[in-house]
Amino acid sequence: MFVSGQIALDPATQEIVDGGVEVHTERAIRNIEAILQSMGVDLSNVVRCVVYLTTMEHFAAMNGAYAKYFGADKPARTTIAVSSLPRNSLVEIEVTALIRDHD
Repeated sequence: MFVSGQIALDPATQEIVDGGVEVHTERAIRNIEAILQSMGVDLSNVVRCVVYLTTMEHFAAMNGAYAKYFGADKPARTTIAVSSLPRNSLVEIEVTALIRDHD
C-alpha cells in the first residue's frame, strides 16, 4: 500500500497545526496511522518512509518525534531537504506499507 505524502494537517480543522517540526512530524505520522488503520493495518506494516524537510537543521528534532512511533524495527527511510512544502508544513512523510493477504 502506498500512502501519499502527509503533512501536519489537523483532520478536524483542515489547518496546519501550530508548533515546530516535532509537532508537525507527530501530526503527519498520526495522519498516516489513521489511513493505515482504515485499511486494517498499522505502523508496524510500514516498510519504507520518505521524509521531506524544509531544512536539514530540523533532522534531529524530526528524528526524535519519528522514533516515538516506529519501534526497534524501523522501516527503511530516506530524508530529503526541499525548499518548501504545501501549506508551509515543516515536514511531509510518505510511506509504503506491506499488507498481507490473510486467506
